[in-house]
Parts: sequence; structure tokens; C-alpha cells
Amino acid sequence: MRNVLTMTLNKINRTGVAVLVLTGVFFLVSLLSAGDILAFGQGGCDGECNTCHALTKTEARDIMKKLKIPDPNVRDIRMSPVKGLWEVSVDSQGKTGLFYIAFSKNYIVQGQIVEVATGVDKTAEQYKVMQDSKKIDVSRISLTNALVLGDRKAKKRVIVFTDPDCPFCGRLHDEMRKVVEKRKDIVFYIRLFPLVKLHPDSYWKSKSIVCNKSLQMLEDNFEKKPIQRTECSTKEVDNTVKIAERLGITATPTLIMPDGKVRSGAMSAEQLIDLVDAKK
Repeated sequence: MRNVLTMTLNKINRTGVAVLVLTGVFFLVSLLSAGDILAFGQGGCDGECNTCHALTKTEARDIMKKLKIPDPNVRDIRMSPVKGLWEVSVDSQGKTGLFYIAFSKNYIVQGQIVEVATGVDKTAEQYKVMQDSKKIDVSRISLTNALVLGDRKAKKRVIVFTDPDCPFCGRLHDEMRKVVEKRKDIVFYIRLFPLVKLHPDSYWKSKSIVCNKSLQMLEDNFEKKPIQRTECSTKEVDNTVKIAERLGITATPTLIMPDGKVRSGAMSAEQLIDLVDAKK
């Protein structure tokens, strides 16, 4: 089931429109029980579905646990664009995904919902809404000991939570370097947030980088070069983990824009600049 989670998260982050085929329809119908199917017809869910059907976060979390999804944290539950299914947003080991649970609570559906008339990927659309609705007060995050990429005097500050062993973080860092080359008014403040359940060596690497206050060490590590293990009495990495937990940040890389909007995942330099300039 961990593979199912990964596949779902990957699908959410891709651009483009999914193609719905007839076999997919047969697959979905085969999953739904008679009670689920009746929800589509008269006497079922022609009106407000939540008057007859309900799903609590505890129930959704229990379903995820039965399916062996590790450490599920149910963020939100809403009716999906397709009647008979709930749309459930879940955090698991630093990643956020959307799943669809049938009204019978016996089946879970993973994948994208595409509106036939418009070709709009409703799953990707909702995922963007989830991101846009999340804002963080940047004043709550200390930047005193953060690594800095760019000019400290730059007016537009982006805070980045990164993991030295996260491949997506490495890709993003390359794009961040391109940004500061193009735009001298943008600066990145980097806090090291090791996800040790995914990357066991990330904690000592984070601490070593912080002890040396070395952006170069982080970049060397992203380039797969060995870095020296360093011990010091700093609590900076532990404090970053606590801040991330308090702010609900569970994934790397995660960026907090100057206006407090949150974005997760790797992206191009052009996309980064558009986000900083609030064009997206």
C-alpha cells in the first residue's frame, strides 16, 4: 500500500490531463457496493449527500491504517466531485495526498478525477486549493541561524525547509541558484529539516552543516560528495524540527513565500520566480 501512496502523490504533482477510459469506469463500478451505487440514484444522494452519509477523521485514519499507510494524518474530508465518494486529504511521512473513499467505507480509490466536459483535472485543482489556503506568519520563523543563498539585503525573502538527503531538495536547490543569479531582489533562507524516517543519515548531515554554518557543505552533499561529520552543541536542527511540526510542515522541500503561502516540491526557476512575484 506504500506504493499506492507514492503513486497517488506522484500523480497529484504531475501536470496534464488524465485520460479516462472505459476500463477505468468498469474498475470503479466493481469497487462500489450496492449501497454505494444506490447513492447515485433516486432515494440515495440526489440532494445533499452529507444528510445521509458521514465520515469522521478517526474513521478515515483507521481505514488508512488498515491499508498499511504509515503514520496517516487526515487533514480534511469533503464530498468529492463524484457522488458516492468522499475526498480525503492525508499526510503520510512528509507527503500529502488525496484519496477517495466510497460511502460504504469498504473501498478506497486512488487516482485523478477528470471532468469530461472541460477536461479539468479536479484532483489537481483541489490539491492547489489546499496549498493556496495554507498561509504561515513568516515572523514566527527565526532566520538568525539559517543558511543564506543570495543577498541578505534582498527584499523578497523565501524560507526553505530542506533535507540534505532529499533528491527533490537537491533539484530545487539547483533552481534556487538560478533564481538568485537572475534576480538580486530574491534571497533564500534555508533551514535544515531532516526526515530521518525516510533518510536515516540526514540528521547528522544536517547537524554537521549547521555546526559549520556551511552552505557549501549542503551543496556538496546534494552533489553526492562526501561531507565531514562534525559534532557541536547546537540545537538548531532540533528547533527546526519543532518549528516544522508546529507549522504543520511535513514534507521537503517546503517553501514559504514572502506573503506566507506554502508550496512543497521541486519546481523550475521560472515557476519559483512566478510564485515569489505572486503570479501563481
